[in-house]
Amino acid sequence: MMSTDGSGRALAATALALVLAGSCAEARELRTDTSKTLVPLSDIISGGPPPDGIPAIDRPAFVAPKAASAWLTPKEPVLALEIDGDARAYPLRILMWHEIVNDTVAARPVAVTYCPLCNSALVYDRVVDRRTLDFGTSGKLYKSDLVMYDRQTHSLWAQMEGRAIVGERVGTRLGRVPANTIAFEDFKTTYPNGRVLSRETGHARAYGRNPYEGYDRPDSRPFLFQGAIDTRRPPKERVIGIIVDGAARAYPWPVVGQQGVVHDTIGGERLVIFYRPGALSALDETNIEASQAIGATAVFTPVVDGRPLTFAPIAEGFRDRETGSTWNLFGHARQGPLAGKRLRPVPHVDAFWFAWAAFYPATSLYTAP
Repeated sequence: MMSTDGSGRALAATALALVLAGSCAEARELRTDTSKTLVPLSDIISGGPPPDGIPAIDRPAFVAPKAASAWLTPKEPVLALEIDGDARAYPLRILMWHEIVNDTVAARPVAVTYCPLCNSALVYDRVVDRRTLDFGTSGKLYKSDLVMYDRQTHSLWAQMEGRAIVGERVGTRLGRVPANTIAFEDFKTTYPNGRVLSRETGHARAYGRNPYEGYDRPDSRPFLFQGAIDTRRPPKERVIGIIVDGAARAYPWPVVGQQGVVHDTIGGERLVIFYRPGALSALDETNIEASQAIGATAVFTPVVDGRPLTFAPIAEGFRDRETGSTWNLFGHARQGPLAGKRLRPVPHVDAFWFAWAAFYPATSLYTAP
């Protein structure tokens, strides 16, 4: 396996491997209306595979967390999503080979997406103007980010911002659905009756192998990224990106990890960010289960029944200072006077700094007080 230390040739080989590995989906010809665009068409470039060369999962199957434990190690990263009691986990070991899962959770159509090059895992509502869209991979990149296309209009969408940038739907934004990239064991503990995306996808892939070995080195240059990189932080340092009322702010993982809990206000809205160590990187070693531990984050409104709370990290998770209740990474109060209460999740993305800054160049940077 070649190391992806910034070498374009290595990642070009990786892109080709993604197409050739196992049963490759039949490539489609996109019929995008390129007369409607928000960005220069020259900024949208080929990532290597053809449309659907990296096949989205359209009929996801799921297994119980206990069954998934046979092939998922406790610290492996999963994208966790819960809607109206329907809790699901999408292992990054599967998402990195497919990048999109068209799913329906609690009767809500959603697109579960992951761009390995930007390290951005995001969930979007698939309903636009009362029409349910289905998404596929276009084989193109914009600012090194996955460019999706919807199969109904063939419009092109930037995954990082969930916005159509070319085509009939140009300018439309998908609704964000809060989700967290966390350790599998945290999902399993919180949702023992939840569901985990099965390895039985209908495609033959080396699930558990990371084809982007070493890609998450903070100082390395991103693949196929055009333009200047914001030098305020290392290019591939992980940040927590949050937007409130149009105001964007990035929270560097080294700063948040050192504090464990960060309280802040954006656009007049109070926020609390939780950080918990342990979860593994998906983009480090060839075998994900051997990768470095990087941790996991979550963002909430720190208010319960109109009462503002302040938090501190503890071994078991987090504790609010007002009542002494203990909380987990999902914002659930597990013990104490507020047991059974839940914090309202705030949509966020854990991503590489270069990508967040490229899409939100006016972003502010959080600094420790």
